[in-house]
Amino acid sequence: MALPHSKVYFGDRLVDAQDATLGVATSAVLYGLSVYTVFPVQVDGDRRTAFRLLDHYQRLVESCKIIGIDTFASQWTFERFVQATRDVVAANDPTTEVYVRATVHVDESIPGTRVRGLHTTVSIFLYDANPIVPQDGMRLKTSVWRRIPDYAIPSRAKVNGAYVNSVLAKQDAIDSGFDDCIFLDINGHVCELSAANIFLVRNGMLVTPDVTSDILDGINRRTILTLAREEGLTVQERTVDLTELYIADEVFVCGTSAGVAPVYEIDGRAVGSKESGPVTLTLRKRHQAALTSDEVHGWVSVL
Repeated sequence: MALPHSKVYFGDRLVDAQDATLGVATSAVLYGLSVYTVFPVQVDGDRRTAFRLLDHYQRLVESCKIIGIDTFASQWTFERFVQATRDVVAANDPTTEVYVRATVHVDESIPGTRVRGLHTTVSIFLYDANPIVPQDGMRLKTSVWRRIPDYAIPSRAKVNGAYVNSVLAKQDAIDSGFDDCIFLDINGHVCELSAANIFLVRNGMLVTPDVTSDILDGINRRTILTLAREEGLTVQERTVDLTELYIADEVFVCGTSAGVAPVYEIDGRAVGSKESGPVTLTLRKRHQAALTSDEVHGWVSVL
């Protein structure tokens, strides 16, 4: 189990991890009324770099806007966000890759089920970059739980409370002997995993559910799409049927905490030859390189 590193940015300063606490009566605790993002920081000697930092900040802004948190964007510029990230990384002085989780918490006490005009606190902490899924071949199970639709809780906003849906689905998969789940929407179409986007390869074409398929519009998903097109692959973002995964040549998932990980089995059916396929391997290599030294897209920020 990952633990936060010793120093946490909380409110407007650095504190010890045990002192970064929220009251039991806050909206963040009572209703899960927080939004967050996670991004990797690479360490190479004294050099620390963050991946797509502006996109992660923008995701926080957009998640707040979607659910009605109206105090974050006016108080937190991108420059302030970068400085807070730089401060917490420097204070913890990591020697290997870490993940950074930044969260906007609604910390008003007992305000009822509302959100506008409520006080917020930002927390930023580091933890060891241990992948949340196997990197050498995953076994997936179609979830008995359906993905929350956009008209209930929008998937494109990373709302803490919404992840109860993911917990139910992944725990069911683990209890059934699998590594993770595949969410379907209310119409039976493929969405994503509990916390990663999914891709399939068939006849040389890369296919992934589109952003109207109740998915998180993942930043690493966008990265993979860009890299795939640069590799000359034909890419389709569209509605995906579950049976398409059964007959795919390759299936892989991606996400900050998932990396680019191959899938070898779905619902007891082997995917391709049960080995990492050429498209998966190529995009995994390109993705890993982009995390550390991207000069073409401007995705890497030195902290």
